[in-house]
Amino acid sequence: MSLSKTTQMNVLLDFYEQLLTEKQRSYLVDYYREDLSLGEIAEIHGISRQAVYDQLKRSESILLKYEERLKLVEQFHKRQDHLALLAQYVTTHYREDQTLNELIQRVIEDDQ
Repeated sequence: MSLSKTTQMNVLLDFYEQLLTEKQRSYLVDYYREDLSLGEIAEIHGISRQAVYDQLKRSESILLKYEERLKLVEQFHKRQDHLALLAQYVTTHYREDQTLNELIQRVIEDDQ
């Protein structure tokens, strides 16, 4: 399992896990957040490693389809980029305006 796929699945889980069934959520969390092996997950749930693998693949596909349709992660990253540019501009051009700088920081923190 590559780190980038793990990161991608964890981000998708952060955004969409409430849309998954309890079973889907459980397997994905065990595998991606808890870093359990297929064998460990199979033992916990009393199923085969192949069944865990199949469930993970289906659940990953569902997460990817949610992002394809809803684009919440994409929008979040765009918003973060725009906020960073705004913060940089304000810091550069309105350094002395403490209130404006504090408001920008609040917006950035609230968006995370």
